[in-house]
Amino acid sequence: NPLSAHEVLRPSIHPARDMPTATNRQTKFWDNIAPRYAKSPIADEAAYNRKLEVTRQYLAPDMEVLEFGCGTGSTALLHAPFVKRILATDFSPIMIEIAEEKRKVADVRNITFAQATLDDVNATAGSFDAVLGLSILHLLEDPKSAMARVHQLLKSGGVFVSSTACIADMRIPLWLVLPVARIFNLVPFVNIFTEKQLIDNLTASGFEIEHHWKPGKGKAVFVVARKIR
Repeated sequence: NPLSAHEVLRPSIHPARDMPTATNRQTKFWDNIAPRYAKSPIADEAAYNRKLEVTRQYLAPDMEVLEFGCGTGSTALLHAPFVKRILATDFSPIMIEIAEEKRKVADVRNITFAQATLDDVNATAGSFDAVLGLSILHLLEDPKSAMARVHQLLKSGGVFVSSTACIADMRIPLWLVLPVARIFNLVPFVNIFTEKQLIDNLTASGFEIEHHWKPGKGKAVFVVARKIR
């Protein structure tokens, strides 16, 4: 059976209450779009399916997996048959409500969905065989800190699977438009960095890159990185 929320969140943390104003604003943005997001078709289904296939090459039936920034839970549900258990978190309560409803409908019993940030996860170092961070690192104010936390939570030799939009490499100067759009809450916070910076930061955080793929120009960078130290 899935773990209860109190078993996977730090007891002293109350995500909705304790989040700073900027994070509350982000939560509101994702809460508002969650129903529409859940119904949206996959933008590049071929690339998505390839990412699923590659990820499954690193999964095994005895694995404990964490996914942070899980959204409405579609990817976690697809990977559930291939692992022992998944803890999937997102700081948007509406995203988690939708994910939990999907889990119940599909009668999947080895996933726990919980509203939480990566830092809220109540797990000791080396608790997970794999961590998934899909379409999330570029939405964090401090992706380096997230990489360090992932490294801490992974077992030695564990893998971190990520898919990340490297905005600074895109031809369209989105970094000029995004700040204005954010004022009107039209877009979430987006961190701007290059693909090289992403890979360099993963390496500096103690990971070795095992798989590095970009479907095309302007597409997210898909990486499987292994904890080596």
